[in-house]
Amino acid sequence: MKNNNIDNLTFGEIKQLTSLFSNQNTSNEHPFQVGKAYLIRTVTMTLVGKLEGVFEKELILSNASWVADTGRFYDSIKNGLDKTESEIEPFIDEVIVGRGSIIDATVYNHDLPKKQK
Repeated sequence: MKNNNIDNLTFGEIKQLTSLFSNQNTSNEHPFQVGKAYLIRTVTMTLVGKLEGVFEKELILSNASWVADTGRFYDSIKNGLDKTESEIEPFIDEVIVGRGSIIDATVYNHDLPKKQK
């Protein structure tokens, strides 16, 4: 058996060891499209807003609202929240959403709510 001293490792050997212990899922790929509006259900709430940025663990939404009650969900995504009995509470500033809390998300093809309802 060959006895290697860690102090004698070459740069190539260090790179090989580093790749063995690094996170294998370093892809920046995601299904989101920045600039589109989304209705996002998290483990505790529903949000709607325009996607401004996607980071490893967060999404950034502008013109966002907390949707306290969507009413009939299908009607809300088909016709828009403004045309249903939804309860809506707009945020004042951008919202940071933890990606780990997301249950599902869908493109929201309607004007974003601007008023409390």
